[in-house]
Amino acid sequence: MMPVTRISEEALNMLKEIACLTGESRQEILLKALEAYKRQRFLEQANAAFAALRADSEEWELEQEERKVWDVTLNDGLDR
Repeated sequence: MMPVTRISEEALNMLKEIACLTGESRQEILLKALEAYKRQRFLEQANAAFAALRADSEEWELEQEERKVWDVTLNDGLDR
């Protein structure tokens, strides 16, 4: 048997409202919301890491040099 987990009345009311509007189950809505939040956090962390890289001039220069090396491989094996 699964343990009972309680959510706030406000959250439950929001789930019910969205379920009425969309026809989806509350479980489906909650899973979609959690997945969207997970993706948002991932992008925020990636953006923060990229900003930190850009802020470090030496590391950014190394990144630019590495990109130049990889750029020549874009058409490897492709006929013109």
